[in-house]
Amino acid sequence: MSLPTTPSATAAAATRLPLIAAATGATPDRRPVWFMRQAGRSLPEYREVRAGHGMLEACFDADLLTEITLQPVRRHGVDAAILFSDIVVPLRAAGIDLDIVAGTGPVIAEPVRDRAGIATIPQLLPESVGSVARGIGTLTAVLRSDHPGTALIGFAGAPFTLASYLIEGGPSRNYERTKSLMYSDPEAWHQLVGRLADITIAFLRMQLEAGVDAVQLFDSWAGMLSLADYREYVQPHSARVLAEVADFGRPRIHFGVGTGELLAAMGEAGADVVGVDWRLPLDTAQRRIGGDRALQGNLDPAILSAPWAVIDREVRRICAEADAAIATGARGHIFNLGHGVLPETDPTVLTRIVELVHTL
Repeated sequence: MSLPTTPSATAAAATRLPLIAAATGATPDRRPVWFMRQAGRSLPEYREVRAGHGMLEACFDADLLTEITLQPVRRHGVDAAILFSDIVVPLRAAGIDLDIVAGTGPVIAEPVRDRAGIATIPQLLPESVGSVARGIGTLTAVLRSDHPGTALIGFAGAPFTLASYLIEGGPSRNYERTKSLMYSDPEAWHQLVGRLADITIAFLRMQLEAGVDAVQLFDSWAGMLSLADYREYVQPHSARVLAEVADFGRPRIHFGVGTGELLAAMGEAGADVVGVDWRLPLDTAQRRIGGDRALQGNLDPAILSAPWAVIDREVRRICAEADAAIATGARGHIFNLGHGVLPETDPTVLTRIVELVHTL
């Protein structure tokens, strides 16, 4: 399965980026590696630059988001920078009243729980994320000049995960309000998630137009659903998001937590790369997904606090499982964690993992 070409992109140059090569079935000169939440709380330089700045303030400041995005590239030598942002950024940019509260996460001022609330959800206008686009422009220039082997990944939250925050009003353990709306009023549910898909599409297309090399769609909480519910209530909307950015011809990564039973359906939604959390070996994941998609993952973030001998063993195991997956049809492997870097992680451990993965 080959990616379509675009007039604005230089496909041959992009394929020289190890991450893009692995995602598209080419042969990278090393196994690419990056870490979810690499630009964040585990880095002392991040804490220093964030001092006195709120999370959302940093996400909308072109200079701050540029600096924070580049920090793990300088420190760890990862093969991809991921745009410093948050999945609720496009909701805030569209005009939804919310904040990111330290120790809690996104908090919605007026949760959306009925058709009247759904009707008030606005569209995302490109000018409302102009500072993000400017930051991406700077990032692409710096990476091409100073880190020529490093890709830039953009991202957005998938419609289901955005809906869960809007309905619950913030993080949730059981998603009872979300499921209640989904089951009791399917028409309203699809209207809500369709509007959120529009916002996600607009945000991803802005990032692609600004120059990111790949995008990741985070459906962080889809693992709370059964396979049947995922297929009926979620997959069509994620598939539309992925289809609406396919014309850029750049890899689309799809990831969620606890989605082992959903992997085949997530792959069917149209991703070029499927992210796998730590609960499932990559060769098993490949059998579930099928096809020739690339895989991303999947070291348990908690293992990063173990002795180095344990980490070394686990990294080698995952790479061996990935190679077995490739032997049975996977397009390639991008090494990553099975979720984000934990705040207490020693950054030197991440640097050592990058060095090790590049030898495997």
